[in-house]
Amino acid sequence: MTTGASIGGLTTDLKTGLAFLTRLPLAHSAQATGADVARAAWTFPIIGALVGGFGALAYWLANATGQHPFVSGVLALAATVLVTGCLHEDGLADMVDGFGGGASPERKLEIMRDSQIGTYGASALVLSLMLRAGAIASLADPALVTPALIAAHAGARAMLPIFMRRVAGARQDGLGADAGRPQLGSAALAGLLGVIALWIGLGFSGALVAILLLAAVAGFMAWLCRRQIGGQTGDVLGALEQACEILILLVAAAWL
Repeated sequence: MTTGASIGGLTTDLKTGLAFLTRLPLAHSAQATGADVARAAWTFPIIGALVGGFGALAYWLANATGQHPFVSGVLALAATVLVTGCLHEDGLADMVDGFGGGASPERKLEIMRDSQIGTYGASALVLSLMLRAGAIASLADPALVTPALIAAHAGARAMLPIFMRRVAGARQDGLGADAGRPQLGSAALAGLLGVIALWIGLGFSGALVAILLLAAVAGFMAWLCRRQIGGQTGDVLGALEQACEILILLVAAAWL
């Protein structure tokens, strides 16, 4: 393979990752397939770092105008959900609605596909936003918020390829099924990039604690989704990202 072809492949993967995880306007020569997304899974933590950077920029701007740390934290969150189109928040709400309101796996999957939000999902969404905004506000200093946000978004998305590889899909269609099962090398590289982001953002001890907690959360989520619906879906992946993002921000608030 030539150097030009290698660089072209990396660029294509980055474009695919951006198109899959964000709503940023980006010209792409062709519609990405599930195989394309699986191949580009290693880029997920890189895209996460970019999303975290948008949030950090919003926090810096709000802080520079004299806003309260909580207001700055809310605006940072607003920037990240604007960039992602509430992709992961939607997954969290749908999963909690389905798991909480369905009596059978089939009914749970049906509820999760419904575009309407219920009480379970709304409550989970509010708690997610409040926990993240509170953790960011407790850091107060933009110099601490920036690495924390980048680590949280990169580390959380690094878990997705690993989870997608280890947990089979519950459906034959949908976002999770379309993304496919990443190759071992792609999932491993995503994990490595996530560890690096956590180490830089939280320091060695903070990163170690975060990694142990992330492994526990992923293990619990794997057990829960297998028990509830027989595997993972795009909504489960969104909920996992949200849980991991919250966890990393809470660790940052405690360590930094």
